[in-house]
Amino acid sequence: MRSKNYLCRLCERELEIEATLRREEVCPHCGGYLHCCRNCRFFAGDVSRGCREPQAEEVRNKEGANFCDFFRLAEGRAALDQRDEAAQARSQFESLFRKGPGEEQLSR
Repeated sequence: MRSKNYLCRLCERELEIEATLRREEVCPHCGGYLHCCRNCRFFAGDVSRGCREPQAEEVRNKEGANFCDFFRLAEGRAALDQRDEAAQARSQFESLFRKGPGEEQLSR
């Protein structure tokens, strides 16, 4: 596999992948595992189990190396944009429950 446009989702830096990605490989920039849920194209923090692949087994540590057979390294900025969209949607949802100025905030 020749390097396309891969980014580490942990540090958001560009990666050069020149061969098949092994399970224990780490990012040369941040040292995070590359074969982890957060770097997978199926990763989605806004869905149950954090994965869009329905047949994948649940992995609790989303930043740790795993043995998932469905793992595919996410490509390009689109991978990071998905995470940003989920965060934006969550923020908009939470803003529905915020009180205006001078009103008492609910405690959590």
